[in-house]
Amino acid sequence: MPLPQGPSAPTPTAPGAPDGSGAPPQGSATPEASADASGSSDAADLAAALGDAIGVEFRGPDLAVTSLTHRSYAFERGLAVTNERLEFLGDAVLGLVVTDLAFLAFPHLPEGELAKLRAATVNMTSLADVAADRGLGELVLLGRGEELSGGRQKASILADAMEAVLGAVYLDRGLEVASELIVRLFRPRMEEYARGEGDRDYKTVLQELSAQEVGSVPDYRVAARGPDHMKEFTATVYLAGEPWGQGTGRSKKEAEQQAAHEAYARIQAGERPEARDRRGG
Repeated sequence: MPLPQGPSAPTPTAPGAPDGSGAPPQGSATPEASADASGSSDAADLAAALGDAIGVEFRGPDLAVTSLTHRSYAFERGLAVTNERLEFLGDAVLGLVVTDLAFLAFPHLPEGELAKLRAATVNMTSLADVAADRGLGELVLLGRGEELSGGRQKASILADAMEAVLGAVYLDRGLEVASELIVRLFRPRMEEYARGEGDRDYKTVLQELSAQEVGSVPDYRVAARGPDHMKEFTATVYLAGEPWGQGTGRSKKEAEQQAAHEAYARIQAGERPEARDRRGG
């Protein structure tokens, strides 16, 4: 789905202010505009495809296209904007809505569990999974290097795009529509977590469990290999000086989470580093 190859269209110096709904007046431009929507059917097509993917119709294509514009794409084409500012905004909107939902929908959870629930919902893995489920990997605009290195499957790119899309929906349609979208996409995962299912922040879980059961704080050691555009990270977590779990991923966080998951599973199965020391002695 080709898009304009040159610099972005000029943007106004004073965009319209949001109205009471939290969205700019319909049809107003914003500093995030990355394409001349009036002359770009490709931009309109991409915005429509994104709207179909998330179930929200955008008022115009500019914010939708910007939310999918990775910095590698912008750099190669001399575009002035990327999705990074929208990612910053979307992260804040997501955190607010998820915190509010957690407090209201799970009254039986104490403060500590609410914090874990929120962390499990807004982390990179969860965001990337939701983005992949919605097909954002097929829509995100990538530079050639990222495209060739499997960028459409990278958790970091998918998670960033998901947050940017949420920021775009907030600006384009307001807080109410953005909140409805977030609840629709993320509440099922929150309910799974509250039932003891679904993904966990295994680094946090392992730290608590190892302190109780092993008397040791996890120590993560990470190695990277490969060129910058396609690095692979391998993390090993040590408990009481023993290597107790290992994981690989496209980012340090992903590799550490996998390592923590493996170590957590071993402790849950009854293994302990001290037991290994006794067998060795």
